[in-house]
Amino acid sequence: MRMGLRVAVALTVVLILVACLFAFFEAQGERRHIKRDMARSAEVLAASLAEAIEVPLDKGSHAALQHTLDRLGERLVGLAVYNLKGEPLAITPALAAGLKTRPDAVDAALAAKAGRGSFIQIDNRAVYVYAIPIFRDQVVDGTLAVFNDATALQEQSDKLWRETLKRLLVEMLLIPFFAFLVVRWSLRGPIARTAQWMKDLRKGKSIPRPGMLDEDLFKPLTQEVRHFARSLEVARATAEKEARLRNLAHSLWTPERLRMHVRDKLEGQPLFVVSNREPYEHIRQGNSVRVVVPPSGLVTALEPILRACDGTWIAHGAGDADRENVDQRDRQRVPPEEPAYTLRRVWLTAKEEAGYYLGFSNEGLWPLCHIAHTRPLFRAEDWAYYQEVNQKFADAVLEEIKNTEQPAVLVQDYHFALLPRLIKEKRPDARVAIFWHIPWPNPEAFGICPWQSEVLEGLLGADLVGFHTQAHCMNFLETVDRALECRIEWDRSAVDRSGHFTSVRPFPISVAFPDSPAQPGPPRSPYTERAELFKRLGVHATYLGVGVDRVDYTKGILERFHGVERFLEKYPSYQKQFTFVQMGAPSRTNIKRYSDLLAEVGAEAERINQRFQSIGWQPIVFLKKQHSHAEIEPYYRAADLCLVTSLHDGMNLVAKEFVATRNDDEGALILSHFAGASRELHDALVVNPYDTEQLADAIHFALEMDPDERRARMQRMRRVVKENNIYRWAGNLIAELAEIRIERPETIRTH
Repeated sequence: MRMGLRVAVALTVVLILVACLFAFFEAQGERRHIKRDMARSAEVLAASLAEAIEVPLDKGSHAALQHTLDRLGERLVGLAVYNLKGEPLAITPALAAGLKTRPDAVDAALAAKAGRGSFIQIDNRAVYVYAIPIFRDQVVDGTLAVFNDATALQEQSDKLWRETLKRLLVEMLLIPFFAFLVVRWSLRGPIARTAQWMKDLRKGKSIPRPGMLDEDLFKPLTQEVRHFARSLEVARATAEKEARLRNLAHSLWTPERLRMHVRDKLEGQPLFVVSNREPYEHIRQGNSVRVVVPPSGLVTALEPILRACDGTWIAHGAGDADRENVDQRDRQRVPPEEPAYTLRRVWLTAKEEAGYYLGFSNEGLWPLCHIAHTRPLFRAEDWAYYQEVNQKFADAVLEEIKNTEQPAVLVQDYHFALLPRLIKEKRPDARVAIFWHIPWPNPEAFGICPWQSEVLEGLLGADLVGFHTQAHCMNFLETVDRALECRIEWDRSAVDRSGHFTSVRPFPISVAFPDSPAQPGPPRSPYTERAELFKRLGVHATYLGVGVDRVDYTKGILERFHGVERFLEKYPSYQKQFTFVQMGAPSRTNIKRYSDLLAEVGAEAERINQRFQSIGWQPIVFLKKQHSHAEIEPYYRAADLCLVTSLHDGMNLVAKEFVATRNDDEGALILSHFAGASRELHDALVVNPYDTEQLADAIHFALEMDPDERRARMQRMRRVVKENNIYRWAGNLIAELAEIRIERPETIRTH
């Protein structure tokens, strides 16, 4: 109420001041208008009187001139005639008594040789004087001054001000009333609704957000209210979940628990994360710039950590508008809507990106580590760019950590094998970990790399090296044992290289298990959703299989298609009934092997379709584009089965995403035993993707499985994914990193 009254009073004062200002200008304008009329009348009168006094003035008779002025000035305040010296030659008696000095208008008229007017006071009466020069033979011979009564002007001015004040008085009574009503209607209502909404949120009620305050006028307040409400909802959901878990004697990892865990383990110190892909990209769209979050489980896992400790994420700035959205030190606070940590962007030239990323990383290390029958290519120029880019990132990291004591650095993936050593050489007090997201092959396979010693030396600069599985850890230790002179402590799973210890640990990565049903509103039947998807695809079928992958030769997509083909051959009753949808995102198409594979996959799908398809049905639908998680989820929820047939994979999160999405406990997972996920999801139908017969039988078994067994399998897999989610992965990794004992600088040796 007080706020509304204050706003109304302020608004009233402003409006009254504006009204007074306009009234003043209106009165002044009216006064000028009256003055102009009076001057015009005086000018006409003076011109006519000048002719009447010319005769007595010519004769030089002062008596005749005085008589003429007395006669002509009966209806005026008075008349006066002045000579060239400004001395009065004749003046009406009434005027002579009150006029003490010569009016300025007389001198002005003589000087200008034209009519001039001015206002004077005679006996406290307003008088308007208009003087015109008197010409004799076209030469100025004197001045005639006409004195008009200007009292009417003053009376009109006073009357105007009285009317204006009356109007202002009425406005002063009406404006506060209407101002108060406007404030109450436009501000009090939305404020009251917003307050009630926040009150309901505080009480735990979940209701739609009402119309908020005007976003232009109260934009900062509106944004903060929304952020506060969102934070409150998240905090309440987290607290409720923790309470449920305590009741169930469980300890599920959540973003909030991860944040608290990080604060405790890092003791308030920031974390520095390095990855090739950035968590936020600025992309130009027409005349505007849009912020895009690339699809990545890494962002899901690491953002809670960086938010908790106000850390720094160092990554390649790949967005076409990235350079325009950083400060002079190439930094940007993110997320944009609620900045909580720093993104430091590193810029690469086209040649550097081609050599380091497409070349050595993805034509060399990627096929080398994935034993999938694709020959790795190692070129000296690619290796040079790989070294150069790793050094560029090392320089950026060292700049960011220069003011931090015993900084914690977490490096991501095979793009930065040399980075741990480069950081540790300059900052031996830093805790450095690297997580290798792809498999590590056996020693014989890795020995193909011409620079295996340099890669291993770079990795062993880290205090902690993480892989998805224990098998990959063992392969790495065996590779180091064969390639370098060092001591392997097998019982500790560590490498002692010249006094520097590197722990090697498995950290199976996972996904964020959803807290609630994936889609809003009441749960939908998978049959209904499946029918809608088939209708959208233009296919009439009963059973749905789904595969989601980048089009990569490690994913076994061609083997998958062959399994579907053999299934339809072997079990013909499923023809015209079963359709397999492959969602394939084109990837690394600048590399010939990938562009060739994309064409092969499309051609194989077309061949199988031509063999089996009929009107309104086809066995394989190949959706060749990048799909968002929101686009993929309906297929996960509606599918009878999901095929994950990796030929070699570190983990494969598609398998875990499918399981996490199935809150109805339906669906079957067919999973390659060459994927790391098969070490955890024992209730999947584990297959050898190279065995086409086994793959076909697994599809048949999944479709014919007893419903109770199918639900029991899915429930057990969901429990595994829920308990071992992405936040647990990040928490375990940070805990291991934080517990590393920092060695004295003199114990660190470079090679």
